[in-house]
Amino acid sequence: MEGIIGKVVVGKAIEESAKPAVDEVKKALGFGEILKRVKSILKLMRPIVDSIKQSSSGELDRRKEENEKLIQLFEEGETLIRKHSMSHYLVSNWIYRGKITAFYDSLRLFYKYHIPLKQSKDIMEILALLEPQSKSGNGGASGSGSGSGSGRIGSLGSEGKGQSGGCSAPDPPKFMVGLDMMIKLKKLVVEGDATVVVVTASGGCGKTAIVLKLCQDSDVKGKFKDNIFYITVSKVPNIKLMARKLFEHNHWSVPEFETDEDAINELKKLLENQAQKAPFLLVLDDVWGGPDSVESEFPLHKFVEFKIPKCRILVTSRYGFPKIGITYELGSLDAKQAKELLLHSALLTDEDKDLDDDVVDKIVKKCSRFPLALKVVGGLLRGLPVDIWKSQLLEWSEGHSILDSEEDLLDCLQSSLASMKAKLKDCFMDLGSFPDDKKIQIIALIDMWAQLYKLDDNGVHAISNLHKLSLHNLLNLVVTRRDPMDQDESWYDDNAFVLQHDILRDLAIRQSSQESMKERKRLFLDLTGNKLPDWWSQQNQPFIIKARLLSISTDEMFCSSSWCNIEAPEVEVLIINFQTKEKHYTLPEFMKQMVKLKVLVVTNYGFSIPELSNFLVLGSLPSLKRIMLERVSIPTICNTTVALKNLEKMTLVMCKINKAFFYSAIKIPEMLPNLREIHLDSCNDLLGFPEWLCDLGQLRKLSISNCHKPSALPEGIGRLKNLQLLRLHACTKLLELREAIVSLQELRFLDVSGCSRLKKLPEQMGNLCNLRKLYIRRCSRLTELPPSSMDLNKQLKIICDPEMARHWEDHYDVTHSRNETTLTWL
Repeated sequence: MEGIIGKVVVGKAIEESAKPAVDEVKKALGFGEILKRVKSILKLMRPIVDSIKQSSSGELDRRKEENEKLIQLFEEGETLIRKHSMSHYLVSNWIYRGKITAFYDSLRLFYKYHIPLKQSKDIMEILALLEPQSKSGNGGASGSGSGSGSGRIGSLGSEGKGQSGGCSAPDPPKFMVGLDMMIKLKKLVVEGDATVVVVTASGGCGKTAIVLKLCQDSDVKGKFKDNIFYITVSKVPNIKLMARKLFEHNHWSVPEFETDEDAINELKKLLENQAQKAPFLLVLDDVWGGPDSVESEFPLHKFVEFKIPKCRILVTSRYGFPKIGITYELGSLDAKQAKELLLHSALLTDEDKDLDDDVVDKIVKKCSRFPLALKVVGGLLRGLPVDIWKSQLLEWSEGHSILDSEEDLLDCLQSSLASMKAKLKDCFMDLGSFPDDKKIQIIALIDMWAQLYKLDDNGVHAISNLHKLSLHNLLNLVVTRRDPMDQDESWYDDNAFVLQHDILRDLAIRQSSQESMKERKRLFLDLTGNKLPDWWSQQNQPFIIKARLLSISTDEMFCSSSWCNIEAPEVEVLIINFQTKEKHYTLPEFMKQMVKLKVLVVTNYGFSIPELSNFLVLGSLPSLKRIMLERVSIPTICNTTVALKNLEKMTLVMCKINKAFFYSAIKIPEMLPNLREIHLDSCNDLLGFPEWLCDLGQLRKLSISNCHKPSALPEGIGRLKNLQLLRLHACTKLLELREAIVSLQELRFLDVSGCSRLKKLPEQMGNLCNLRKLYIRRCSRLTELPPSSMDLNKQLKIICDPEMARHWEDHYDVTHSRNETTLTWL
């Protein structure tokens, strides 16, 4: 074995035998031949890899890096061949052609530069398989010296027609839809000023296809001439290999690269030289990484630093790289384009006599207009009778996912998660708790993750994770009111929420369902009518689960008074999503056994607002810390004996709460002695602020937004000695802030934005010695501040509308921002 993994010395004979460039290999070999060779090489590699794994010799330890690379290559190849052999024959070559060819290139380069002169029989056989059959010299590359400006394009790691170099782009698919998306991208590349343009979308959305089509565009070729270079980066990038390919492609002698940094520096010199002939376009396809990735992040910022005039770097990635260049988010197909792609994949046309438009339209909708899903489903149904199309659609409508139809689609989507850190992946899988394509309140996610993963209570890390998942195109983070100055607190009302495609929800559920039902750490139950799963309804004894997160979704036919029993002693977060036609929705009795339950989120997605029944069950939950209720009517809990001694946070969104707040037989502060946060949003039946609010001695945050009937704060507001945040956002009938608020010595944040009738602030406002931020946007009647506020001028930051800033900017730290509402998400 010392001859296999010894010191890296490339002898002349081996170097000469491995010298032909990748493009010559690809000219000589079709994909079928490459596939056969890869299989043969892997067969020869197996005993070598087994020997390395079993050996502990000092020589092998000294060559640890080479050993690990060899094992990594072998395992990567085994996985690729296995998936190719298991995939549907109609899509296997389409999906895996480029991947296996790129893997073949990786093998060739590894054996060329990392295998010693002294060779074993196995190594010599492998090298023979890595040589091209055709000995055509460098004929394909020599023609590039004519300077004809033909726009030569092709690819590293992909097979294409008419290629003339190892860094040329392959031909795009012959059939494409959604080419209108290329118009803006073309403008950014040809006319824009940004050095880097990042094309981002989920895996399987067509990023690479659009970029390949762009490389064929006459205007693009006219600008960049022969200087269009295409490199597939992949999950584990090899910077030195990339640089070597570009040098070989341009007929330069290849320098010796000691480090990746050396390779990048030499590459910069090469590109600067090429740019003297014409601007270049460098396409970096399939760039992985980002700050949340477990792999080493691709050093894209180093390429940005090249700053070569009129040259472009075009990146495709599932990650958005927000701090680098311009991000171009690939849009969704419209219904017509999606239908066209499905029909083409199924070899059908609109004129097909047997075609049922309604069935096709429903399948397109079920695929969420997701390009890879449309292609795979179309191929699956190709040549089959229309009745089978209908049967497949019926199967999907009965709860089956299109992910059940083809494992290749699932593999593609799962690859988006493969490089993700465990905690971020957990957050993605938790999103399966909510219905697809429905608004998910961000505050609910903050509460969940604060308890499950010990994230901060203020949601800083939770918001960061949402941004990361959005950059990975695994959710849509929607901000309906754009205001960069209010990012720290704008997540607590309806200004922002999350949406998730049904396919991605299916993926989250699949990822969470690897263990048996009893062993899963998160369990998602989607109930249709009163039809419960057999494992639940047919048990002689209560079904026991170990999940920490339990999500139950019921439709409007479900009878909430007929819950079966379930024992979930480990559940810390319970999510209930429901619809109902009834006037009441009953909380399940089995909640009483959830002694570890810390977070309860109940959301009504139906049309009417029912009253929440069996509220008494909450009194049996000793660990409950956070409650969020949305679109329910809260009963007169104050007439009951419910006591939530450990409840710290209560969020009510679009709830009917007036009866619960004002008709009390006992004091609410005694029921909620440790309540620290109250968030009320769009509770339109709230007539005023109850006086008992002022007796919540532990209250730190009071946020009330979009409640349009209260006209004044309660008289005892000054008793909230621990209050740090008072948010009265868009309370349009609020006429004044009581003078008593100047007693709130701990108050740091005061927001009265959108209180359009507010004319003045308390005269002794200067007594608020800890006040740091004052938000007074859209308060057109508030034209002056009390003189005492001058005592705060060194510490107070005022955020207001631009037209009001001139009143105060000479005396205060004033930031003016235009609060813009956007409906583009609709």
